[in-house]
Amino acid sequence: PEWEPCWGKRKLTVRQCLWGECSKHNVEETLLAVLSHFRSGFSPPGDSEEEDMGFLEVTVSDMKHPPPELGPMPEGLSPQQVVRRHILGSIVQSEGGYVDSLRRILQDYRNPLMEMEPKALSARKCQVVFFRIREILQCHSMFQIALFSRVAEWDTTEKIGDLFVASFSKSMVLDVYSDYVNNFTNAMSLIKKACLTKPAFLEFLKKRQMASSDRVTLYGLMVKPIQRFPQFILLLQDMLKNTPKGHPDRLSLQLALTELETLAEKLNEQKRVADQMAEIQQLTKSVSDRSSLHKLLNSGQRQLLLCETLTETVYGDRGQLIKSKERKVFLLNDMLVCANINFKGQLEISSLVPLGPKYVVKWNAALPQVQVVEVGQENSTYDKDNLVIQNAGAKKHAPASKVYLGPPRLFQELQDLQKDLAVVEQITLLISTLHGTYQNLNMTVAQDWCLALQRMMRVKEEEIHSANKCRLRLLLPGKPDKSGRPISVMLVFITPNPLSKISWVNRLHLAKIALREENQPGWLCPDEDKKSKAPFWCPILACRMPAFSFKALDLQLGAVVHNPVQSSPLGFSAVSTSLPQGYLWVGGGQEGAGGQVEIFSLNRSVPRTVKFFPVVSQVLCMEYISEKSQEEKEQERAEHLQVGAEQPLPVQPTICLGLQDGSILVYGSVDTGTQCLMTCKSPGLQSVLCLKHSPDYLFAGLQNGTVVAYARNNGGLWDLEAEPTHLEVGMGPVRTLLTLDDTVWASCGNQVTVLDAASMKPQQIFEAHPDKEASVTHMIKAGSGVWMAFSSGSSIRLFHTENLEHLQEINIATRTTFVLPGQKNVRVTSLLICQGLLWVGTDQGIIVLLPVPRLEGIPKITGKGMVSLNGHCGPVEFLAVALSTLAPDVLKSDKEEEEAGEPLRAEEEKLDSRSLEPAAQENHPVREMRKKGILLQYRLRSTSHLPGQLLSVKEAPATAGGNTLEHSEEDGSIYEMADDPDVWVRSRPCARDTHRKEISSVAIISGGRGYRNFNANNKLPACSETDSTLLIWQIPLML
Repeated sequence: PEWEPCWGKRKLTVRQCLWGECSKHNVEETLLAVLSHFRSGFSPPGDSEEEDMGFLEVTVSDMKHPPPELGPMPEGLSPQQVVRRHILGSIVQSEGGYVDSLRRILQDYRNPLMEMEPKALSARKCQVVFFRIREILQCHSMFQIALFSRVAEWDTTEKIGDLFVASFSKSMVLDVYSDYVNNFTNAMSLIKKACLTKPAFLEFLKKRQMASSDRVTLYGLMVKPIQRFPQFILLLQDMLKNTPKGHPDRLSLQLALTELETLAEKLNEQKRVADQMAEIQQLTKSVSDRSSLHKLLNSGQRQLLLCETLTETVYGDRGQLIKSKERKVFLLNDMLVCANINFKGQLEISSLVPLGPKYVVKWNAALPQVQVVEVGQENSTYDKDNLVIQNAGAKKHAPASKVYLGPPRLFQELQDLQKDLAVVEQITLLISTLHGTYQNLNMTVAQDWCLALQRMMRVKEEEIHSANKCRLRLLLPGKPDKSGRPISVMLVFITPNPLSKISWVNRLHLAKIALREENQPGWLCPDEDKKSKAPFWCPILACRMPAFSFKALDLQLGAVVHNPVQSSPLGFSAVSTSLPQGYLWVGGGQEGAGGQVEIFSLNRSVPRTVKFFPVVSQVLCMEYISEKSQEEKEQERAEHLQVGAEQPLPVQPTICLGLQDGSILVYGSVDTGTQCLMTCKSPGLQSVLCLKHSPDYLFAGLQNGTVVAYARNNGGLWDLEAEPTHLEVGMGPVRTLLTLDDTVWASCGNQVTVLDAASMKPQQIFEAHPDKEASVTHMIKAGSGVWMAFSSGSSIRLFHTENLEHLQEINIATRTTFVLPGQKNVRVTSLLICQGLLWVGTDQGIIVLLPVPRLEGIPKITGKGMVSLNGHCGPVEFLAVALSTLAPDVLKSDKEEEEAGEPLRAEEEKLDSRSLEPAAQENHPVREMRKKGILLQYRLRSTSHLPGQLLSVKEAPATAGGNTLEHSEEDGSIYEMADDPDVWVRSRPCARDTHRKEISSVAIISGGRGYRNFNANNKLPACSETDSTLLIWQIPLML
């Protein structure tokens, strides 16, 4: 491809590069020459006193390479071209500041420390602290030289994407940054220890910080390499957004975005693992060598899933707060550990480097014995007759029969108010029968009593809601009492914000599921170090169940869709443990005979059937059509007002079914009673193999190679009675459809036809597979690419959405052989993309997961992925996603709600009434949209309160609320890989980190014959049944 540079054709000397003797065409060739030279000199930190032997120093001379500036802006530029020039300037400015920071680390810290006599830090320790800084500087010095040449020729070429691909797609860049990221925790620990033991070193750091113009600390400088790639991603996203289709730089930018996202994901994962190991090591050090906990932590089998500083609170008999103390709580894969935090060392040191705490373990408990108890749910959580509950920290001489559930018994008080209201209502009825008139005994007074009690009940309900939002109550096993009755201890923790509470409840719930036999292990990672993958990296098999109530009919599975609910029927915490809110529609039947639809409720942790009904023929496909968004409604309303047309009726959510006999059925959602709203027959009574919709049309792919389009009518439904628009795209069946922007992709045989969605006129036709017998059976979009599966062969292929170019081909059989050796004849039967993972179902019943980028780049597969050890006895008939979104108001703490004030109350009530938004389906299964302020796994966190000045090159504009998430050129500096709240030494929490705009609950459903466990060491039956079965994988909440 044209964007790939030709490396190694002509190797230039560093002298030529430095003194300007190379032309702009071979600057990129210089990168590999120099990088490969110093790569040969790599060694672990501290192995050699002369670490820089074989290292080529490359600097950008201000004499020969002055900082580039874009020339005067040419006339006649489009608005997008103007914006692209500004973004290029931001890239140059950002890179210059980054390279200067790297040089400062070496010139202001490393070199003086190496030359200092007497040594404040030994040469060996200096190598550990500053490991790989010089190599990172080398990479970016070379990139800066190439960047300068691009600036000089910008107005003629306008290309930058290929430079990023050339510079950051090589394994050596990943190796250098990986070494740095993995060593970062060790380097910070060494600096911290040196500060505590060597006053001269501490004084040196102080002087260097005070001497710098911006007062940035050593830590502030050394954390910048960790932040660098998220900054690049933000800038390239903006550049891509302002690059029109057909531009020569567009494909290169998409590839560059893919490379940088993949690199950032790998570094993020390595940093997570390094932080996890450091936390476990620090916890292990605080435990006695002879204790059983020490042996468990040292076994290498424990993985840290979540750790956070929580506030433990102890309440008295009347609900009064007795005491509170900060604890560090660790959620491991099979146990929960709570520790006291001991902060040691001088306060001034914490302003120079992050000072991690040491722990003293207070208690630990096996996960199956830990229960989460919500306010108002006590009665259903445990057997009160055979269990005594003690509040942790309460007086031990308190009567055993007394149950301490403080804070005040809110739920009991609410029940008392409800009883009192019932009594007052009876009194009101009696008052209405009085014949006389009395001053304080009349209907007006009685109604006031009722209204007052109702107001008090609403206040009490809000208090219960608030108590649940940030209060984590855990029931732990204690020692039995003298009579032998079990004693359980109630512990109450206050979480920093509602999001943290949801996270703890969700991960505790899934960690217990992960301990089930079928999930030990649930996935095989052929090419990965299993120790580096926590269970939450993998989806967890939550349940399996029969797809149809009538097993005797032997119904075949056809299709499945998720019907999200419009409002949450559950409380705050139930969202943390239940499957995505809504209903699952499963369709199937017998070939040539009748069909069946089964509807499951997902509003609990285990689905249950709520309705089933027969249809005239076998169900082959389904499509969920959500109601229009608020923006679409307002735009449509404005358009009708302009032309003076009658306002259309609101579009209600519907489910469309395509049947084998050619019928198309349209049903209302479960919320409206699942009524059949309309039916029609396809032209020629051809079987309806696939359905897809756009805002204005419903498209159907038929058995005879025809695509049919039904327009919306004034009632908001499809006009099935009018003659539909149809187009024949081939002689064979149309097996799959895909809607992309204003086009529809239709497959027929091995060809795909791109149609205009409005006119149904073909725009392009291309061959998706060289074998004419290999029909396209599945198409799924991600980023700027479409993955396709075929009726024969074991390969899946990737095509670009804009130029239709074939970009990648993956053989699935190479993955399935890890589970079923020797089985090379594998066929792909289903595809799904969700949260950066491509799910591939096969005819062997095996499910394969492959990593793909989440952003707007090219969804190339870069790793070998994973293979599920849970699958079906026959082909995986379908893969579907169930997704629901929790509204932002649920994530607000009480303090934030108070600060929001009265003007926002109306809006909050509006959000309350619609706490779960309908999710996009299939085509947009899981639209990996970039939300403002959220990127990959990076937590948005302000750096404004940290030591030194802001890390951005420009001062952020002041905003009214001070809480805007818009990013400036260098706003990537607020993205941190380290997600540990103690990184900044107990710094005050930042408002930006207190809540997110929304969180999503996701589950994946697969359907096929029976259930099979492929783990040879598992005691579960290999193939337990042959009935149609659903497997449901739960994914941790996107937090």
